[in-house]
Amino acid sequence: MVSQVVIVGASLAGVRCAEALRRHGHEGPITLLGAESHRPYDRPPLSKQFLAGVAARDRLWLGRVDTALSDQDIIHHPGVTATSLNLNTRTVHTTGDSFAFDSLVIATGTSVRRLPHADAAPVFTLRTLDDAEALAPRLIDGARVVVVGAGFIGAEVASTARAKGCDVTVVEAAPVPLERQLGEAMGTACAALHERNGTRLIVGIGVASIEADGVHLADGSVIGADVVVVGIGVVPNTGWLVGSGVAVTDGVLCDATCQVVDTEHRVVEGVFACGDVARWPNDRYGEVMRIEHWTNAVEMAEHAAQTVLGGTEPFTPVPYFWSDQYSTKIQFLGRSTAFDEVRVVEGDPAAGVGVALYRKGDLLVGALGLNRIKALMGYRPLLVDGATWATALDHAGVAT
Repeated sequence: MVSQVVIVGASLAGVRCAEALRRHGHEGPITLLGAESHRPYDRPPLSKQFLAGVAARDRLWLGRVDTALSDQDIIHHPGVTATSLNLNTRTVHTTGDSFAFDSLVIATGTSVRRLPHADAAPVFTLRTLDDAEALAPRLIDGARVVVVGAGFIGAEVASTARAKGCDVTVVEAAPVPLERQLGEAMGTACAALHERNGTRLIVGIGVASIEADGVHLADGSVIGADVVVVGIGVVPNTGWLVGSGVAVTDGVLCDATCQVVDTEHRVVEGVFACGDVARWPNDRYGEVMRIEHWTNAVEMAEHAAQTVLGGTEPFTPVPYFWSDQYSTKIQFLGRSTAFDEVRVVEGDPAAGVGVALYRKGDLLVGALGLNRIKALMGYRPLLVDGATWATALDHAGVAT
């Protein structure tokens, strides 16, 4: 019997998984369900080139996906939102129809967090193409823009807005932006990019409300705003799985191979997950993780496809992400969770140029680069091989 694969989620991970299934020999039907009405598109340019007005819509489509899907007999259903999953009948129910499957891949991604009491002013988020198209015309020379949240999306929006001549203020409730991702010292170094580029940065103060007269902070101060952009993180799109038996805790729980587990921690036969929504044990780091970055979506989609087709290898990537802010490219390889030491081995990150390494025990576990693309990537083989800290310092030409 020819196997029917249904993929819920038509963003990067879902599309790449469908293509990988065909590339690795799956001959049965593949159905791709996407909640958005657009053709599948790439998200990273939204906060950069598209928002800046230097990349048109047709530059966003995922490669030649407009023809590739039909050419590969991958049936794409846009504007279809999954509403529930029945594992007994092996059926996905949606807003418009029901889809039976032999194998199911969950790639529903994430949605933005929203602030309460934020309806009295022009408040925007940035996750979808529709979001970007609504925000872009508001970023005009002289506009007062307040960005709530100094994470990567917030920082990229601030950078783009400054380049368009906006008066930009970034508000971050945490005392150090990006501390969770990079640690305190390197988070502080990246935060300095805002000040050097004329963006006002307010940290350690939360937002009380957003009113017609601007953003009201918890200390009673008010920041006047023509445009408010909220970038306070995302939540996995798992509401449609409630009651299905699939285990959901900050994402869809999987085993090490990307196969979904149920609420009793048993593997659910024929059900897999990939991309931002998936949470799995990465044996390389001994850590259960969920990663919201482009590279992981691509790599995990490939791995999930191989698991659908019978593969049993664990998914053990070295995570990688990048962010373009002002004239600086920030890149990170590996993990920075629970590290014991961070050491600058090249340049000066506080000045926007340099490389810093992260140690846990006697191992190299992460590397940060600011405008040091080639140098940073030289540490990738070391991270893949599980290099010792001494080996990493020797590679950097730094004394132990």
